[in-house]
Amino acid sequence: MSNLEIRPAAPDDLPAIVAMLADDPLGAQRESPDDLGPYIAAYERLARDPNQQVMVAVREDRVVGTLQLTIVPGLSRRGALRSIIEGVRIHGDERGSGLGTRFIEWAIDESRRQGCQLVQLTSDASRTDAHRFYERLGFTASHMGFKLQL
Repeated sequence: MSNLEIRPAAPDDLPAIVAMLADDPLGAQRESPDDLGPYIAAYERLARDPNQQVMVAVREDRVVGTLQLTIVPGLSRRGALRSIIEGVRIHGDERGSGLGTRFIEWAIDESRRQGCQLVQLTSDASRTDAHRFYERLGFTASHMGFKLQL
């Protein structure tokens, strides 16, 4: 894991981020790396929101991972803060290298630093390898999630 930097994403990182989002069977169906317009607009919205962190992992000046960390205030759990980890992607060349573990551990540590009492994430039901990965890191499949496409 030498020479790895975890830092906030910059606009110039968007092509690499979107390419990683599109680099799997699910992402290939819903992402459009040839049209960065919607991603630029989304990045600008995220950059203005203090509860959002879009992060990249960089090795040798190349973006090799990305995730989004959202801090959510709430009333439940006695007004606890929670964090949500979304959009986790590791470049194909880096899978199995330990980068994913290091990146998720960074997100957990950042959640603690911000005072969160709970870290949560969702993973598509078809991503069984990802489920095993998250379970190895201490996450439990304690809830069933639902989505409604609009």
